[in-house]
Amino acid sequence: MPRKVLVVLAHPDDETFGAGGTIAKLARAGADITYACGTRGEMGRHMGNPPFATRETLRDLRERELREACRILGIRELKLLNVWDKTTEFRDREALADQVGAIIAEIGPDLVITHHPIWGGHPDHCGIGAATIRALERVPEAQRPEVWCNGRLADRAGVPLDEVDVRDVADVKMAATRAHRSQSEDMLQRVERDPEEAERRRQWAEHERHMVYRFES
Repeated sequence: MPRKVLVVLAHPDDETFGAGGTIAKLARAGADITYACGTRGEMGRHMGNPPFATRETLRDLRERELREACRILGIRELKLLNVWDKTTEFRDREALADQVGAIIAEIGPDLVITHHPIWGGHPDHCGIGAATIRALERVPEAQRPEVWCNGRLADRAGVPLDEVDVRDVADVKMAATRAHRSQSEDMLQRVERDPEEAERRRQWAEHERHMVYRFES
């Protein structure tokens, strides 16, 4: 069981939608969890339904939502990398790896949860994942933590995925989802209207999948 966990993902809500149950289980088991969030999600398309945010207010709103979700999930510390949303793929990869590497050195995690650098499903996800992997490549192999990638398309990489049963923390994951109100309100309304969507979300609330990243020797 990891004692220290570093989560490095691209957006506010990635920690909840992609790994909220896993994070909640780790926190419940006593892990000390830090989240390094790449952006503040200021360019997100969702503003609530009906809208209660604007392009000007979304940045600060999503940070507040994120801090509440972190509290619910049991994340001890939030660090913001201050990358502008939807620009991660254009950032200098080595400079971004420097930022992540400094946090790795500070925390000394046993486990890192990040996006897969290729199968992340979104340019920001892949950019953050690639920078994190690059930072970890600099860590001596004997000291390198285990890495889980929660890329939404990771199953296409042909690598077996591990499944985490999160039914015992489904209520925590849903509470954190509701904390991201600007992003989740429309989704939750669709669940109420569409039985197929409701079934997909039921599975999402009960199981999460990740792949263990294998570094090239």
